[in-house]
Order: sequence, then C-alpha cells, then structure tokens
Amino acid sequence: MPQVVTLEQVLELAKQLSLVDKINLIEKITPEIKRELYIKPKPRRSLRGLWRGANISDEDIAEVRQEMSANFPRESV
Repeated sequence: MPQVVTLEQVLELAKQLSLVDKINLIEKITPEIKRELYIKPKPRRSLRGLWRGANISDEDIAEVRQEMSANFPRESV
C-alpha cells in the first residue's frame, strides 16, 4: 500500500529544492492539474422548475420595477 503524503510534507520538501527545480516541479505538475480539471467537470444542476410554485404577480413585478427605477440615475454619465 502506498504511503500517504501530506501537503505539509510536500511543501517542506519543495522548499528544499533549488529555484530551477521548483520551476521544473511547477511545469510538471501544471498539466496534471489541468487534466484533472478538464476530465472531471462538476455536474451542473438543472434550473428546470426553479420557480415552480412561486406566486409572482404582474403587480409584484411592476412594484419591483418602480423601486429599481427610483434609484436609477437620470443624467447621462
């Protein structure tokens, strides 16, 4: 069974590397990180039915529009 290495242990070892080796480490680990990001996309949650059961009337919409326009600047910027 492989030994589990903690982030702290890796960082401690990385601090001991020369500048060139630190750069090489970054260059080698970056593609691995990119592969993991692109291979495992997060599942998206469907928005279907998000407002189901909501009781929003035309009057509610008109009231919110009026409140928003009250604070809208009247002059051109």
